Order: sequence, then structure tokens, then C-alpha cells
Amino acid sequence: MSMYIRKITRKKDGKTHAYWALVESRRTERGPRQHVVAYLGEMDAAGRLGVRKAAEGRSDHQADLYEKLEPEWVEVNVRGVRTERVRDFGDIWLALELLKRLGLVAFFQQVMPAGREKIPWADLACILTIARFCEPKSELYIAEHFYGHTALADLMGIPNDLVYDNRLYRALDKLLPHKEALEKHLKQRFGELFNIEYDLLLYDVTSTYFEGEAASNSQAKRGYSRDQRPDCKQVCIALVVTKEGIPLGYEVFAGNRHDSTTVEEIVEKMETRYGAADRIWVMDRGMVSDENIDFLKQKGRRYIIGTPKSLLKKFERELLSGDWQKINEGLQVKKCASPDGTEETFILCRSAARKEKEQAMLERFTGRIEKELQKIQTSGQKGRLKNPAVAERRIGRLLERNSRAAGLFDIKVIKNQEDDTLSVTWSKSQDRQSWQQLTQGCYMLRSNIADWSAEDLWHAYIHLTDVEAAFRIQKNDLVLRPIWHQTEKRVQAHILVCFLAYVLWKCLSQMCKNSGLGNEPRKIIDEIKRIKLTDVILPTKKGVEIRLSCVSKPDDHQRILLQHLRLKIPARLTKNHKM
Repeated sequence: MSMYIRKITRKKDGKTHAYWALVESRRTERGPRQHVVAYLGEMDAAGRLGVRKAAEGRSDHQADLYEKLEPEWVEVNVRGVRTERVRDFGDIWLALELLKRLGLVAFFQQVMPAGREKIPWADLACILTIARFCEPKSELYIAEHFYGHTALADLMGIPNDLVYDNRLYRALDKLLPHKEALEKHLKQRFGELFNIEYDLLLYDVTSTYFEGEAASNSQAKRGYSRDQRPDCKQVCIALVVTKEGIPLGYEVFAGNRHDSTTVEEIVEKMETRYGAADRIWVMDRGMVSDENIDFLKQKGRRYIIGTPKSLLKKFERELLSGDWQKINEGLQVKKCASPDGTEETFILCRSAARKEKEQAMLERFTGRIEKELQKIQTSGQKGRLKNPAVAERRIGRLLERNSRAAGLFDIKVIKNQEDDTLSVTWSKSQDRQSWQQLTQGCYMLRSNIADWSAEDLWHAYIHLTDVEAAFRIQKNDLVLRPIWHQTEKRVQAHILVCFLAYVLWKCLSQMCKNSGLGNEPRKIIDEIKRIKLTDVILPTKKGVEIRLSCVSKPDDHQRILLQHLRLKIPARLTKNHKM
């Protein structure tokens, strides 16, 4: 289930009214369905007072926004008034606010105190994180385009010519040693801000590939690519998040490392940092091995893990019986005892949507196999294909490309001695087809938690989609891939900055959730990003030009979002504005 907002504008009695619809999206047997949960308009007087109260006592410029300033009058030549340097402001300002809210500005200053360097490393760490959040590109792009064309220079108080690529590269090197301290700080800060509990830990692994040889990086290896780039070297990234998707920590492994070999190392690292008490580990089936199960059982660890589909063979009788528990529309579960007599609990799950998807995939792969087999048969009968070994190799490659349906076929290649032709015959196994039909849409979980219901165990496991969502956001929105850096430490620093940008993303997501704006911040970012900063030049009667850095006034939709998020955007920036 996801919640997002939809912009709505209505005209009534000659007036235009702006508001937002909070929409809930759910999967049903008939496909995704959406319905409006609530309509969000401008806050009433009490709500606006709450925003004002929230700003009181803050140490940054937000509190000053509510002060009533005395007017200052000058005579201006209106014909000479002009604007200059329109630059992006809204998303830059928002990212900086998120950094402050998470205490990262102060953290950077603490772990990287200002020394003899011209620009403090703490400021450059903020610039790298904000740029990755707002417009993820290379350090060269940040220096040559992004920094000078946005309001970041105005907010940071650092001139454009002092931010260049080599200085940003060195900032990456300075930031990397503080990775573990960063993770501990963020864990504590998220807990303070949003009352996050760390009892359920979700763990998964992805990969990201390199452009270039990465010859000087010992972790860059070829392996199973989740990005469909087996031709490129890669590294694997293991991520641990809470059930809300809040990142707790990550590690970078060699690109040819199998998922299951990372479990023991990750679990022990997380337990060393944060303690082992009351943790439940949730992992996908790629983590399953006998060694990992034995390891997790040690010291009373609790777990919920997906299993390979082949294990369903041991539960054929349970699959055929009718005592299923309905969780929601199109999903049923069943709690089963371990077939080996152990204390583990197994949970059978049957999804109508998943069944429909698997059936469509099976039909597609089956059709491909039959179509190609027909071509091979025709070539053999017409004498164009005479060598049985060649035909068998073609069939082998065909089955490899369509492995989901390969097990259904029994294929024979026969050499006809009389006319020197080949006959290719095939049939489908009825037993295998029946088993496919029985197990379509089914999957299984295993756990050593005995006092939870099948529904509770399934709900805990399904939170793994939060890790998958985290990977998608980092890869697509924050451009984790491809990696252009070549040395091992620079690669790890690049991943750390992507991690920090994702932390800002999740902070905004939690703010949206707590404000009744759903749990999808993309629309929020897109709306606030449209707010610009412009220099307004006012030529006075005395011959002096006054330059004002003015922020465009939020429109009705933007104002509603800012009110609900309890954020007050400034109307102007002073010349000496600094973090």
C-alpha cells in the first residue's frame, strides 16, 4: 500500500481554489486501485499558529521569518528596475533544512572541525549531500554547473570560484572515515525525531556497476548483476533498514560475493554497534543456507526468511487442503509445522496477483520455446539442419534463455538415415504442468518465532519491499549507478554520499507521513523545486543600485504543502546569509 498526493484545482463562484487529494493505492485481484482518503487545503488559524510556535526558539534563520520588520523607504526609478540571476532555490533550501533537522550540519562540523583549509570540509560535505539529493551528477558537474546556477552559493556563503572538482574529491576522502559515526548519529537522531523502533531489521543486497576498468579497485568484480549489466564490473551493497525504510547501516562487498555469505558479517556488525536484544531479522530467500540458519539460531536470534520455491514439494498436502486464512483481497496464508520436526514455523502464502503474473510469464516463455522448436524442426525437415549436435546446442541455448518453462518440455532429436534429415519432437509433462498450476502464486516463509500468527509473520516479511524501494530510489532518483570513480575509497565515498542523500529522502518521507501527506515525497520535492531565487535591482534617486535576493512567493499549492510540513520559506536572503 502506498499513499501519495494529487494536485487539484477547482473554480467555484468565479474563484480558483487549490487543494490536494491524499490518495491510497492498493493491489486487488482486479489490479491496482486508488481511492481518495482525504482532501488537504490551507491550515486554519490554529494550524498556522502551530507552525509559528514550532519556529520559536530555533537557532537558524527560520525564527527570524516571523519577526515584523519596520518598513524602509527609498525613491526608486521604476523604469530601471530589473531582475538578474534566476536560480533554483526551493529544493536546495529544503535539503539544507533536512540536513539541519537531522543534525548533520553540526555533526560534520564536529567530526571535521575547521583547520587551515580555505573552505571547511564540513561545508563541502553539506554541498556534496545537497547536490546528490537535488540533482545527482558528478563532482565536476557540481563545480562547473550546479553550484553556480543554484542558490547553494547564497545559502552556504561560499563564492563560486572556491568550489571546484578537486576540492570536492578531497572532501569525499575526508568524509569517508566517519561512516560508522554517521550511522550511529543517524540512528539516534531518527529515533528522537520520529520515535523509530529498531526491533525489526530488514536486510537485502543489491549491486551497482562501473563504467571503466576499475583496475585499482579490489572490490570491482564481475558477478550476478541486478542491473542487467554482466559485461561490467560491479560491487555489492548490503543495506539494513527498519520497517519504515529508515536506513540503519550498509556495507560494500566485492562484486562476486554471494548474498548468503554476507549474512554473518552484517548481523555481527549491527549487533556490535547497536546491541543484539529484541532484534528480528527479515531476509529474502537469497540469504538462505544451512550455515546461516544455524548462525541465526545462536544466541536466541529471531528471524523471518523467504525460502526457495523448491521447498514447496514438502508441503504438497498443505497446498491441496482448503484451510487457508484470508489476509486481504487476493492473499491467503497458512501456518505449517516443520516437515523435519524442528521448532521452526513455515508459512505458506498464496497471492492471486502473483499467480496471474507467473501464469502470464509461463505462457510467454512456453510460447517462445514452442515457436523456436517449430523453426528448428522445419530446418531439419528441409535439410538445412543436418547435424544433431548443432540442433541440440540450439535447443540448449533456447531452454537456457527461457528457463522458467524449460522443465515442462521433453525434447528429442532424431537423425533420419533414409533421407538424411532431422526430426525434432517434443511433448509437455502433465505432472510438471499440474505442479506448476498448483504452485503458481505460492511462496513460503520460515521463522523461529512461535508466538506470532501467520498474518503477523507475513506482514513483517512484506516490509522487505522497503529495502527494495530504498535500492530503487538510490539507483534511479539519486543515481547511485553507474559508478565512474575507479579507486576503492572514492567508490566507497560515492556510495556514502548517496546513502546520506537517501537519509534526507527518508527524513522528508517521515515528515510527510506525520503531516498527513502520505509517504511518497517525490511530488513534494517537485513542487517546492519550482520556487526560485532572483536578484531584483532597484536603481535609486541617489544613483545607488540596491540589489535584493528575493524568493518567489509560493503559490497556493506550494503554500499548503509548506504549512502541513511546518516549514516557512524565507521571502528574502540577506547578503551575508550563512548556514
